Amino acid sequence: MVKFWSYTESSIKMSPHKLLILLLSLNFVDKVWCQSDCSFQNLLQSLDLTSASKVRPVRNWKNKTIVNIDMTLYTIVNLDMSMQSATIFVWFYMAWRDEYISWNPDHFCGITELFVSSEYFWKPDLYIYEMTENDDKSPHMPYYLLHDNGKITNAMPLRIISTCNLDIFKFPFDNQTCRLSFGSYVYTVSDIVMLPKSNSSVVNQNAQNVFASKDEWVLQSVAVYNTTYKTMDVEYSQVVYSIYIKRVAVVYVLNLIIPACFLVFLDIASMFIHNYQNRLDFKITVVLGFSVLLLILNALLPNSDNTPMLGIFFCICLAMMVLSIIATVGTSYMTVTEPSISNSPVPLWVKILVLKHLARIMFFKNDFAKDELVTPVTADNDPENAKISEATEDISVEKRPLENDSNVKKEVKLLKRILLEIVRIHRKLILDLQQKDATTEWSLVAQIVDRLILILYLITVTLVFISMLCVWTI
Repeated sequence: MVKFWSYTESSIKMSPHKLLILLLSLNFVDKVWCQSDCSFQNLLQSLDLTSASKVRPVRNWKNKTIVNIDMTLYTIVNLDMSMQSATIFVWFYMAWRDEYISWNPDHFCGITELFVSSEYFWKPDLYIYEMTENDDKSPHMPYYLLHDNGKITNAMPLRIISTCNLDIFKFPFDNQTCRLSFGSYVYTVSDIVMLPKSNSSVVNQNAQNVFASKDEWVLQSVAVYNTTYKTMDVEYSQVVYSIYIKRVAVVYVLNLIIPACFLVFLDIASMFIHNYQNRLDFKITVVLGFSVLLLILNALLPNSDNTPMLGIFFCICLAMMVLSIIATVGTSYMTVTEPSISNSPVPLWVKILVLKHLARIMFFKNDFAKDELVTPVTADNDPENAKISEATEDISVEKRPLENDSNVKKEVKLLKRILLEIVRIHRKLILDLQQKDATTEWSLVAQIVDRLILILYLITVTLVFISMLCVWTI
């Protein structure tokens, strides 16, 4: 090179045509000399990255470093509802420009790109704001791609464990939105500006093309936008990806909703069992099975003030089951055949409230409503008993002159005993009839209460079920 340069100085007065030929020859010789070593090692040594600065690579500190972010959603590994956390696998891309790294590809055999270890230059401190824990299972990619114009790109897969605020009111027909916010934790918006590489339509299309479903969640769309996050009067630039997913509800319908509906129907059908003891045993068994489903639902849902509609349906159905059990206990106590409340007459207020008014509302026909104010007949106020007593007194009065006759006295005593025995038998018959009437009235009260509980049960469950369907379909 020195030789050619000396020759050029000595021939400075050459003609322009010869000078052009000489310069072309020098360019050709220079290319031949540069292409003598076409290795990446030669380029790396010429860049001298070992002495590169570890601070933000700008020639003027007022210049902002533009960092382009891109992400392609690959799959949702897990979405834990109880912890409200999501494990997401993505393909991540990040690019920025280092103003101190550049080269001319013509001087290095046309090399325009070079993979270099990340320890040789400055990198943005990328931070995911929703991340809850570091994941060591992500593949580690230590190499970055350098371009001849100073652009540095980093493409790698990421396994992210982040928070995901779940709205479970429509569970299991719910749609969820999980957000991933990429930004700097140290550099403010005056130093680093995060921008998305692609718009929402491109990001969504890329995600739809490669998304691997885990059967429980279906990807609806992915949107991206850049924003600023302000804290303590300091703003940080961010790129936010919103992931919209929908739950596949078939498993929950088969394992929770359909069994719960079957148990509710069985409990309603048990109201037609006339034997109250058998009905009570059956209802307790149904409540135990329903409680198991309620425990399974409670284990699936997170601890949140936002109660799902399905949980409200379960609680109301369980409350109605317990109410029907209490009513069954009460009606069983009313109709038991042993000496108890059923042997006593129905109180007047119960006759008026239940046998008269409530029976009419329940469309229950009975003949006791007309006689609710009639005074019960007892042995003391029985007219026939009074007539027998008067007849006994008359006999004793009329036969008073014959009291000296012993035979007459014996006959009179025998007649009195016969009359007294007849009175006792009559009194016992009257008491038995009264007890039978009281038992029948208590039985009617129990039937009316049963019908009332059944109608309330059906109305409540139907209204709640319709409300749940309306919430799910909106």
